[in-house]
Amino acid sequence: MPRETSKNVIVINTSPLIALIAGLDSLEVLNFLFDSVIVPFEVNEEINILNSSKFGAVIFNNAIFLDKKLEHQNISVYLKNSLDIGEASVIQCALDNNISTVCIDEVIGRRIARLNGLQLTGSLGIIVKSIKMGFDADFEKIIYNMKSKNIYISNSLIHKCMELLKDT
Repeated sequence: MPRETSKNVIVINTSPLIALIAGLDSLEVLNFLFDSVIVPFEVNEEINILNSSKFGAVIFNNAIFLDKKLEHQNISVYLKNSLDIGEASVIQCALDNNISTVCIDEVIGRRIARLNGLQLTGSLGIIVKSIKMGFDADFEKIIYNMKSKNIYISNSLIHKCMELLKDT
């Protein structure tokens, strides 16, 4: 049964946040697309504490439009045992708050989100959708920036995105 919620709310994981920062040097694309972007406490910790290089932490912390949760998420044992803490908290937060869409890039996290009835997007999905909606960005430059910061993106996914953007 589909969840009843605003289409403009999303819960986002660490990897897409880092990828967007790597590609755009900003998170404004999220503010452009969504009324509310929820960041679970565990994702905040992954960016600010567990991230040894602190890459993206300043940009993340300066993005005041993000709804950064201040308390640990009560995560089901199933999710804790299946995923890393960030992905598990994103899925649990969405389920607990009746939010239909999550942003996760990792394959296993995406699979478990689907099994829980959630809709998915990833960092490139956000970029493609935003460009199609008029966000001023150069897709090829974004990909170059991501790859130069060691963000893995398959060539097939890049080509699929370029096909989606052909008429834009």
